[in-house]
Amino acid sequence: MFSSLIPKVFYADLSVGLDLFVGGLGMTVLHDSPDFVVVGRDAAKAYLVLDATSAELDRPELAIETDSIDADYADIAARRPDLLHPTYPAGGGIIRREYGAREFAVLDATTVCVVLRDWS
Repeated sequence: MFSSLIPKVFYADLSVGLDLFVGGLGMTVLHDSPDFVVVGRDAAKAYLVLDATSAELDRPELAIETDSIDADYADIAARRPDLLHPTYPAGGGIIRREYGAREFAVLDATTVCVVLRDWS
């Protein structure tokens, strides 16, 4: 049985990742070392890795499924509106996609994008 898939996100400066995942998404630091940080909230986790070369090559788009998208959006919009993706969706807010999910996205200074998605 698979229990989770955990992305590894590379940064030249881990403080940028911590700002997005901890400061913006409200995750907690579960492990902290100089070149590797594990963050998590509920069942979602991410590994933040200090590696400038890899960070130059890939700025990923990740998704987190949630069952509380309205509350999540309101929380982030109130605390960290600077992290809301400026064009996802155009004009801001939550969008219902053609495949049925409701979603919005946050974006860090290095263009790592995290989409929060609710399938209900």
